[in-house]
Amino acid sequence: MATHWRPAGKKCTVIGGSGFLGQHLVERLVEKDYSVNVFDIRKGFDNSKVQFFLGNLCEKEKLVLTSSASVVFEGTDIKGGTEDLPYAKKPIDYYTETKILQEKEVLNASEPERNFFTTAIRPHGIFGPRDPQLVPVLIQAAKSGKMKFMIGDGKNLVDFTFVENVVHGHILAAEQLQRDSPLCGKAFHITNDEPIPFWEFLSRVLTGLHYDPPKYRIPYWLAYYLSLLFSLVLLLLSPLVTVHPTFTPMRVALAGTFHYYSCERAKRDLGYKPVVRLDEAISRTVKSYPHLRRAT
Repeated sequence: MATHWRPAGKKCTVIGGSGFLGQHLVERLVEKDYSVNVFDIRKGFDNSKVQFFLGNLCEKEKLVLTSSASVVFEGTDIKGGTEDLPYAKKPIDYYTETKILQEKEVLNASEPERNFFTTAIRPHGIFGPRDPQLVPVLIQAAKSGKMKFMIGDGKNLVDFTFVENVVHGHILAAEQLQRDSPLCGKAFHITNDEPIPFWEFLSRVLTGLHYDPPKYRIPYWLAYYLSLLFSLVLLLLSPLVTVHPTFTPMRVALAGTFHYYSCERAKRDLGYKPVVRLDEAISRTVKSYPHLRRAT
């Protein structure tokens, strides 16, 4: 997703505005009295104050790209990682690989002398109401008995970021992106700035919806080598069968390593500060999924 601003008046276009983050961003912009256009491949919602464009982009002056902090993650610990870390040479998945390519292109395209300004926002672990991924997938895993085991000792800290904080970061970036701005051609980590143990976060969501948290622990090294073995077996069987595995070395790394990021650059250059703290964010997210709550 990307957002570009027009300098005359409070006007902007949200590219990908029909998605999870996009809808939240559009709603907040409308609340702030912006005139909002949405460009996407589909019209994901109805709002009389929003104009949709399917296949037609407006002229660009400012471009804020939604990237990802995972563009620097390769499966090993990152503690307080800054934006100066190199891009991953072995991205965790194809989606992240495309984010790396997008970010490089967008940041390199920034040409303030020609009145074209670009920046990139790097959130990590976005969650919140209407998210079609994290919570629904987690609950489906719990229903199928796949959430009984914890990988590692449960102490690995990870960033999870409430969607409204990501929206806040986008708006700050777009409003301050201009000639001679330190934002031009730069990336910024946007998180809740409250790293939390990975399995504690999942457990709070599970228990909030009346599901049991993981009870058993698998040593990280054992889970990792089992996933390597499983991947090798699938590779050998690939001429005979097609399988899309979920138990992969990179997924094990995501669950068992530290990966949290510094927001100091965003605080300094954007004046960023999370508008919703983690406790409230988890509570609001859990309450937004009553249809996923297990009957007791």
